Amino acid sequence: MGAILQNLTTGGPIIALLAVISLLSLTLIVMKLVHLWPVTSGKDPRQDAIELWQTGDKHGARTKIERGKSPADRVLHFAMGALQNGLKGPVLTSELERRGNEEVQRMNSLIRLLELIAMVSPLLGLLGTVLGMIQSFQELELAQGAANASVLAGGIWQALLTTAAGLVVAIPAAIAAGLFSARIDTAAMLIESAVGQLMLADHGR
Repeated sequence: MGAILQNLTTGGPIIALLAVISLLSLTLIVMKLVHLWPVTSGKDPRQDAIELWQTGDKHGARTKIERGKSPADRVLHFAMGALQNGLKGPVLTSELERRGNEEVQRMNSLIRLLELIAMVSPLLGLLGTVLGMIQSFQELELAQGAANASVLAGGIWQALLTTAAGLVVAIPAAIAAGLFSARIDTAAMLIESAVGQLMLADHGR
């Protein structure tokens, strides 16, 4: 622990900033993991609900998914209620699209921030490296070429530390953002699929 704190102190303000960004990134990853965990759930109950709807048991169909936690469950539940109330055609389609877009936007919240962290962290690390190298060569200039090689090596090591720290922060953020985006795409597809199946079942009935 003491060595880690010493390295943070050695790296200067860039390392301190990257440490703060790292804590922010980990917090966002945990929050989005909890938020997005259930978004692809409930596929079997939705299928059962659509089958009940096709047989004419509208109340049973709505009851089947009213406790669902996924975006597809919520949109499908609204669609069933709207159809029960006689809402059809372009008006219903437009409202379902709006609700689907809202669900996707809600799932995408904070993903851009993770992507920004993944993009900016390596640049901050590179900035720290450049500043460290400038400082090392300034010390060499002031020493008029008589600087100890170990002193220069230490300065270069300190400079490269910021690049490594930037990559350590960026890689988990980039991986998480990619995995979360893929999960959101799957959830959006499930919304579209559920609504499409319901419309087909209602038309067939």
